[in-house]
Amino acid sequence: MNIMMRPRQIIECGDFVLRRWRGQSDFELAFRLIGESLDHLRPWMPWVARHSAEDTRAFLAKSDSNWDSGDAYNYAIINDGTPIGMCQNANGTAPQSRRLGYWLHPAATGQGIATRATAAMVAEAFAQPDLQYLEISHDLANVSSGAVPRRLGFTEVRREQATPPAAPSDSGINVVWRLNRPAPTHH
Repeated sequence: MNIMMRPRQIIECGDFVLRRWRGQSDFELAFRLIGESLDHLRPWMPWVARHSAEDTRAFLAKSDSNWDSGDAYNYAIINDGTPIGMCQNANGTAPQSRRLGYWLHPAATGQGIATRATAAMVAEAFAQPDLQYLEISHDLANVSSGAVPRRLGFTEVRREQATPPAAPSDSGINVVWRLNRPAPTHH
């Protein structure tokens, strides 16, 4: 298991914040956010096909246990008290790596929010002393998701066949991006 020091539960990002999902007390917020985003997410996120109150409760319970174990840190992206998306920092494929993920409510897209939220997660993750690199993976056809790592200086490191494609609009090719720990600066 890849346990890092716990990141902050609230990360300020200017006009919005990343806030740890708070178990069942966040049920209504999470359920509504996912419900309002279904049509937007369905082409890319296979889990939306099973969206239900039960599934949302299970996600929130797992978010709590994952936070405690260090397996994943799930955040709500909150603007003026309203969730506008979700992001995650989870165990990577290697012991000193983590994977980042994100999605937004359709009304929050095209404003740089995913990029800024991911930049905040990058900074928070690299505050951990043993972390060597971060990765972001998305389907090749999901151009919007691919713009985020490109803007943040990640490098495409590989493409993997996903057979069969996981979601309706998937091409079946996952693009994996990597950002290595910045070299220490000496003054």
